[in-house]
This record gives sequence, structure tokens and C-alpha cells, in this order.
Amino acid sequence: MDLSGESGEFLLSLLRFSLQATASDSTGFSQEHAVSTASSNAGRSRLVQGILFSRSFILSYQLVLLSFLLLFTVWHWTSRIRVRGTRRRPSNEISQPAHGRPSAIEGADAESRTSSSSSTIIGSSSSPKALRYYNDSEQTPLLERLRPPARGVRIIYWIRAFFIYQPRPIPLVNKTLPSNGTTMSVLVFLGLQVFYVFYKMPLSIPTLFVFADRTSLLFVANLPLLYLFAAKNQPLKLLTGYSYESLNIFHRRLGEVMCLLALIHSVGMVGVWYTILRPTGFSLARFLLSKIILLGIGALVAYELLYFTSLGSFRQRWYELFLVLHVTLQVIALVLVWFHHHNSKPYVAAALAIFLIDRLIYRVVLKIHSSIAMLEVCKDEQTVLVRTTVIISRKWRLLAYLVGSRISGGWKATEHVFLTVPALSRKYIVQAHPFTIASRAPNEHDTAVKLKLIIRAQDGFSGDLVRYAKRHSLVNVRIDGPYGSQSALHLLQQCDLSVIVAGGSGIAVALPLVWELYNSRSSIDLEDCMGKKSSSRIVLIWVTRYDSHTAWADSTELQFLQDHGVEVSMPPPTADNGHPDVSSMVESWISGHGDTLYDAKAKIGVVCSGPDGMNRAIRNTCSSLLAQGNNVDVEVEKFGW
Repeated sequence: MDLSGESGEFLLSLLRFSLQATASDSTGFSQEHAVSTASSNAGRSRLVQGILFSRSFILSYQLVLLSFLLLFTVWHWTSRIRVRGTRRRPSNEISQPAHGRPSAIEGADAESRTSSSSSTIIGSSSSPKALRYYNDSEQTPLLERLRPPARGVRIIYWIRAFFIYQPRPIPLVNKTLPSNGTTMSVLVFLGLQVFYVFYKMPLSIPTLFVFADRTSLLFVANLPLLYLFAAKNQPLKLLTGYSYESLNIFHRRLGEVMCLLALIHSVGMVGVWYTILRPTGFSLARFLLSKIILLGIGALVAYELLYFTSLGSFRQRWYELFLVLHVTLQVIALVLVWFHHHNSKPYVAAALAIFLIDRLIYRVVLKIHSSIAMLEVCKDEQTVLVRTTVIISRKWRLLAYLVGSRISGGWKATEHVFLTVPALSRKYIVQAHPFTIASRAPNEHDTAVKLKLIIRAQDGFSGDLVRYAKRHSLVNVRIDGPYGSQSALHLLQQCDLSVIVAGGSGIAVALPLVWELYNSRSSIDLEDCMGKKSSSRIVLIWVTRYDSHTAWADSTELQFLQDHGVEVSMPPPTADNGHPDVSSMVESWISGHGDTLYDAKAKIGVVCSGPDGMNRAIRNTCSSLLAQGNNVDVEVEKFGW
């Protein structure tokens, strides 16, 4: 198709039109331009129609996203309702040690500072006790109770096992991969992006402009979703149960796709200049220095810098710089995109609204809490415990549930907060760093509770805080939160056996979980069982590197839990004795749980929080057990950003 010579005026008009056309402009340009100037050339007409189709087609992208949101919302709330109905299970009885069960509140707040733990806990590895299940009817035939799951159930278990399994890290680069289930979800999402780029897209040099235009439309259509995935305060958690840290992998992959779309769009537009505008005498300098192109180049540079400074190697080495650049470059890029393309303004406005509501209204005003905290440096000289007292307020509880509340409204097990310590230096006044709450969650009767954070010294903020704590015992702090998902807690609350595995500072996740399970199940025992033995069992396995690390958890709390039915196992420190076979320990507990009678109804939940290697080993052990017919589910609470 000849696109040179007299076509120049038409092509420039087409370029200007593409920067302003919307789906509702399908008649204006086609009648005024396509008929008057392009009727003699079918190729030009296809360009016009391609641009108009892209604008109408991209509108369906938001409808598809809303459909996925509706699907996950229905699935989440259906599961929650089902879980609440099965949380109490008096039909199954499990033999337990004959311990009394006083209220979990008694002695729970004792914050002993001793670094030595009870000898009955350290180094112990209690063997699983025989457990027996009883069906609702005593007349159920024994062979029926021993029968393994039906073939259909086994197939479902195999599928679940495949989704749970986590492959080995990528060789050479040592890139940690997520579970197969997460990978499949990401691939489906990426496939959606590919579909919207290539659907009814003729790939040819004459239609290069239409292709470049389509990539830009998909880029701006993804802007609100990108910022929604990253927002700490967003409705997705309430609707689907997934909080921002669960969606972080989608935020990162979408950000990478958008950077690629921006690059393809830029290269495509240079190709449009070379194949279409250059033959008309439109020089490269004139093309690059035009206002619309300069704004596009600026936006491209900003987003590509966002990508490179968001890489894991950069974040881990220069985390504080990453925080500053991530916010600054986002604002710059949004402003440039706003002025670059007329059709981007609604999407940019939505993305900017999400960003400002999350960062300013929530994180600066609504969810910020100031307090005086006590600092205690542990014996290892590399860890500081931050403690503060939180006065619990229960005003506007429904509103707080819907839109979120500050830390004074309480928190749940596994949740975390963002800590700001302005006293360290000026640069930390606007920095907030995430840490898991290591103390038990308040119950409905508490009016004041202790909040504890375990902070290991690394470079930057954590190292400066440890050095500051060696000279000061008190400091003013700002606490933003709480944030996080309760998926691990919801899983364990419906299980007959709960196995919680912690590696190192992962005890900050594990111990509050144990307390939450103990408190809720003690309440169920008192209300429903009327003195019967507990219908569930809790196991805590904590692996530490050094003996001094046991001071991160109060030994009084651990002993209290062990004395009242919680199985606590703490292998000897790995620095002197090597790494224990945690997978075998978990497998032995699960195998011992059903070694008397097989009952397919028995549900086993495993939660692991530790280094990547431990998390993967536990996840894959559960995958193997599930494939063998055990009703096992697993949640991994990964720490690290």
C-alpha cells in the first residue's frame, strides 16, 4: 500500500485523530475523512477502522476484570460461610493429654524478658500421639471407615497437590518460583494481556500504527489495576480475602507487562515514523522533539526506571532508595501520561485517586497511630524487640470492618504494621517499614494489650534502629496498620490438626496463630463440648539458628501453651547441630494423626513461615501427602519484600 507523497496530510490527520478518538467517534472520522480522502484507498480505511475498533474493544477489558472479581468474591464468601458452618466439629473426638484448660487470657500477657527457655521445650521433638476418629453413627461398618477416598476425590487431591507443589529455583540466577497454582494464575492473567493485544490485529507494516496504538490503549487501561494491586487499603481484601501482599506478585508481573507494552508502543511509533512519516519529509528530529512524543519519551523513561529499581536485587540492596524512587517516579509518570494522550486521562485519574486515597487519606490520616515504644536489644546484639501498649477502642466497629481501622481497633494473627521512627534521622521521617506483629491478637474483652515487633538488623533502617536501641530504651514511633490476610488463620480454624512451622523470626507469625487457635478452641470446648476432650490439636515447630534467638518469644508463653495442650517442638539450634529434617517432622505428625483409623473427613492444616528453602520443603511435603490421599492443605506466610 502506498503511504507516501500526498498521503502525508491524511496520515498526520490520522495521528491527531488517534490521540483524541474514543469509541463514540466511530462515525465522525469515517464520514469526514475516510469517505472524503480515503475512499480511493482501502488500506487507509482499514487504518481508521482498526483504530476505532481498538477503542471500542478495549472497553470490554474492564468488564472482563469485573467478571473475574465477581467470580472470586462469590467463591471467597461461599467458602467463608461453609467454613463457619464446619468450624465446630463435636462428632470427632481426639485423645488428648489430660491437661486442664483455664482461660487463655490468664498469664498470656506476661512479657518475661528471660532469654532462657524451659528445658522441657528446647530441643524437644515429641512424637505424635495416636489419634482416633469416630463417625456420627456407631453402626457405620468398620470397612467403610477404613476405605480410602473415592477415585473422584483422589483425582481432586492430585490436582490440588499439583497446584500446591513449588518447583525448584531457576538455576544460575537462583530465582525463587511460586507454587504451581500461583504460576498458573499469573499465566492466565498474562494470557489475557496477550489476547487483548493481538485479537483481530493484522500484523503488517501498513498496520503498524494500529498495533502501536493498541498497546498504548491496553497500557492505560491497566493503570488503575496496577495501583489497586499495590494499594495497602483497597476493597479487594474485603471482597476476595486477598490482601495487597497476596496480590503483590500480580502487581509486579503487571508492572513488567506494562513496561513491555510501553516499550513496544515506543518502538512501534518509531517504526511508524520510519515507514510512513519519513517518506513524506517528516524528519526524525522533528518527530522526536514534538510535544506529544517528548511527553511519551519521558513517561517511557519513568516507567522503565520504575521497573529496574523494583528488581529484587535493587530492593534488597537499596531498600530506602527503592521506596523514595517508587513513589517519586510513579507521580512523574502519571503526570506525563496524562498530558501525552487524551484517552488516558480517565484511567490516569482513577489510578491517581487510588494512589492518593491510599497514601494520604488512609496511611497519613486514618490509620496512623503514634506511641512511645520500649526498645530491647537481644543477646545476639543483632535483634531489637520493639514493645508498646495499645489502648483498644471499639467505636464504629462496622465501619472499621468495611474500610479498615488503625491499630487501636485491634489486629488479627499474621497481620503486620508499617513502622516509622523519626528519631533515627531526617530521612526516616517519611519512611515506613513493614514488620509482623509478634504478640497475640486482642480479644473482645481486652482494653489494653502489648504489641511486640521483632526486628533483625540488616542494612539501612533496621541496622540504624539496633544501634539506636543500644543507647536509648524509649523512642517515639508511628504505626501504620494493621494490614494482612487471615487466610492462614481461616484454614487452621477448620482443621482437626494444625501444624505451624516457624523458622527463625517466623515465630512472629506462628506464635500469634497458636494463641488465636488456642483461644478460639478453648471457647468452643467450653460452649459445645461441656467438658469433653478437645476436638482438635495444635502443633508448633520452631527452628532457630542460635540458642539466643529463643529470646524472641517469651518462654513463659511457650510453657503455658505446652502445659495446656499445645505440642511445642524446638529442635536444637542449627548453628551447632545442623538443619533438622523439618519435612519429616511434619510428615510424622500428620501420619501419627490418623494411625489408628483412617477418616477422610479429618482435615489437616499446615502453616509455614520461614526462609524460602524451608517454605518450599514444607509446601512440597504437604503436596506429596495430599497426593497420597491425606486431606492436607498448606499456607505459606513468606517474610521479605
